[in-house]
Amino acid sequence: MDLLIGWIELYGLAFVALNVLLSQAGVPLPVYPTLIVAGALLVPTQHSLGIVLLCAVTAALIADLGWYAAGARLGRRVLRQLCRISLSPDSCVRQTESIYQRFGPASLTVAKFIPGFAAVATAMAGALHTALWKFVIFDALGATLWAGTALAFGMLFRNAIRQILVTLGELGQWGALLIVLALVVFVTIKWWERRRFIRDLRMARISVEELRALVDSDQVPIILDVRAPLSQSEQGRIPGSISISHETLEAGIGKLSGQGEVIVYCSCPNEVSAARIAKLLMLKGFERVRPLAGGIDAWIAAGYGIEP
Repeated sequence: MDLLIGWIELYGLAFVALNVLLSQAGVPLPVYPTLIVAGALLVPTQHSLGIVLLCAVTAALIADLGWYAAGARLGRRVLRQLCRISLSPDSCVRQTESIYQRFGPASLTVAKFIPGFAAVATAMAGALHTALWKFVIFDALGATLWAGTALAFGMLFRNAIRQILVTLGELGQWGALLIVLALVVFVTIKWWERRRFIRDLRMARISVEELRALVDSDQVPIILDVRAPLSQSEQGRIPGSISISHETLEAGIGKLSGQGEVIVYCSCPNEVSAARIAKLLMLKGFERVRPLAGGIDAWIAAGYGIEP
């Protein structure tokens, strides 16, 4: 603990910048406590609030520009990979895309306050070819609000924070161990939530080959596309599919027959969005509901046709 405080006091801005840069680049480091401690230790004694804030915002913007470039170059591949490795089970592409489509680049101003949204949103901005100047403005504004809140909190409660740091410092190695243990518990809880979430969505899948055979037969199933409208417009849809979402499910369910088979597909890792809709349909009385394994990407990769 004394080492951490010493690093912040000795290296100050460089330590804050490195912590923010690595955290926003995807390394699971606790950056907000660092900013709060910096607000309590650095701002009142060594540097002005503006200097520390500029340092943090610049580091965040550099990392976010990296995600923006990755999204612009790799498109949806980087988005799916981010969702696959995320500890937040609700950070699927569809949810982030829905928020981004609704609010546009302005959503970046609050992205860092929403767990599982920040990195996906910055990569999505690149994938959707958001103008660079718009991205920089809104992302910098969001980083300013995000870092400024932590620094202001540290300044406001600097006496209490200093007392906590002194107490932890007096505990020596035990104080550092408590911090490490808290981080491990946090990551373990998020990992377990994700594991339980995926386990709860386990159900039989249908392969693209099986779906193709059904489409070519006389027993054509109901096919539901649960992706965001923007994804549908860019990638197209499986022929004959119906667009539906969590928001429109109640209104559209009356148009569906509960007797035939229903196939649901998305473009999320583990077919998360499709499985969630399938679960809801089963609760509504639909007996034969299956997500499409691999989603729209597996359908396209198999060489099957799509419609605009």
